Amino acid sequence: MSETTASVVVTRDGAVGRVHLNAPDRLNALDAAMGEAVVRAMTEFAADPSIRVVVLSGEGRAFSAGADLAGYEKVGDLDDLLAGAGPLIRSISGSRTPVLSLVTGVAAGVGLSMALAAHYSLVADDAKLTLAFGGIGLMPDGGATALVAASIGRARAMRMALTGERVSGAQAADWGLVSESVAAEDFSARADAVAAQLAALAPEAVARTTAAITAASLDLDRALDREESGQHALLRTADFAEGVSAFREKRPPTFGA
Repeated sequence: MSETTASVVVTRDGAVGRVHLNAPDRLNALDAAMGEAVVRAMTEFAADPSIRVVVLSGEGRAFSAGADLAGYEKVGDLDDLLAGAGPLIRSISGSRTPVLSLVTGVAAGVGLSMALAAHYSLVADDAKLTLAFGGIGLMPDGGATALVAASIGRARAMRMALTGERVSGAQAADWGLVSESVAAEDFSARADAVAAQLAALAPEAVARTTAAITAASLDLDRALDREESGQHALLRTADFAEGVSAFREKRPPTFGA
């Protein structure tokens, strides 16, 4: 398989399938077409027994800065993007083939959800992970309310969601939010080593292991349903309109006015 689009590059390297977000000019912020391309690649790789691991990565200074809010013209456009979050996250977390996310730079919003939905998340020590929804009057989505809380507990999940603080890759590993962090200069070599290790495992055993751990630790479907319903309502509030205006005008928002 080899597919190159303007925003997603999908390639095969022996037993390794690679899905590379390729919109560095907007920090790999996701639009609907990008999400659909990732789902398509994940689905095809998961159905191919010769692919033993899927590597998910991003070009440039970010893994992904989240949803591409700058590209929308009306709320309905964001409804379409929001509706794609569930299939996107399910295609990663539910893959029978292990998914390795490689996080350098920024992973924010649904971009962070993508990274955490992978079965193994390798992050650079100096990466920046954030749930920056509150600043624009929204709630975490992409399964983040379940993925983050299941990994680091209610208190730290609340802290990330309510403050929007940026957590370093090293701190995220210390908290248990991600699988492993590594120094930037060692990142590429370690990424190759982990991919090779996962690819060498027994495929059926891996598929059953990842499914069992995911089912035991997450109620992802209900979380995604709650998030979609809540976000649908929040997109129509005056606070969201103010948050987006403030973001575009590079000023602090004034909510509840």
